[in-house]
Amino acid sequence: MTYTGVVTTGGPADVRETSGLIISKVSVGTIDNNAYLLRCRATGEQLLIDAAADPQTLLALVGDGGLASIVTTHQHWDHWIALEEVAEATGARTYAGRDDIDGIKARIDVPVDDGDLIRVGEVELTARHLVGHSPGSIALVYRDPEGIPHLFTGDSLFPGGIGNTEKDPARFASLLKDVEEKIFGELPDETWFYPGHGGDSTLGAERPKLPEWRERGW
Repeated sequence: MTYTGVVTTGGPADVRETSGLIISKVSVGTIDNNAYLLRCRATGEQLLIDAAADPQTLLALVGDGGLASIVTTHQHWDHWIALEEVAEATGARTYAGRDDIDGIKARIDVPVDDGDLIRVGEVELTARHLVGHSPGSIALVYRDPEGIPHLFTGDSLFPGGIGNTEKDPARFASLLKDVEEKIFGELPDETWFYPGHGGDSTLGAERPKLPEWRERGW
C-alpha cells in the first residue's frame, strides 16, 4: 500500500520502504505523538525516534528484531514518557541533544551535537541542532542514495509552520533561522519530512510559506 503518513492512536503503523531503511510510523499517547521505527534493510538493526508513550505499542512495533538505539528529539515530556521502559526492555543505547539532556527524566547515553552522525546498521543519520522550540532540539536527516532525502523534525517543523516558541520573539527568530539555514538551505524541495505530531509534508510544499511564517511571528 502507498505510504501516506496518516496514523491514528491505537491504529496500525504506516510503513514506507526506501533503498536503505524501512520506516514505520505510529501515533501514541493522548496528544497524537508520532514515533518512528527505522530498520536497516541490509542488517536488520533498528532505531526508534521518540519513545513518546504507550511502551507496549512501541515494543510490539520493535518485535523480535531487537532495538539498538533510541533518539529523543527534544526534552518535552510528551516525547520521552516511554523512554525508560523501552530502553530497559531492549537494552537500547539512548541519544538526545546535548542541551536538552537535563530536561529528560530518563537515562541518556550519548549527547548529540550539530552534525553528529548516528548509525542504524549501514545507514547514517545526520543530526541538526535547531534551537528555539527547546534549547537542544535535534532533527535527523537520512540522505537516501537512491531516492529523496528523509527528515525527522521532532517539534521544530510541521506542515504549516515551525514549532511552538511560546510567543518569545528571540526563540522564534532562533528557530526560524536554524530551520531556514540548516533545513531549507541545505535540503531539496523533494525532501519528505516527518514531524513529532500529525501528518507529514515536503520541504517544497512548505518553502513558499516561509515569508508568511516570518511575518506572522509563529
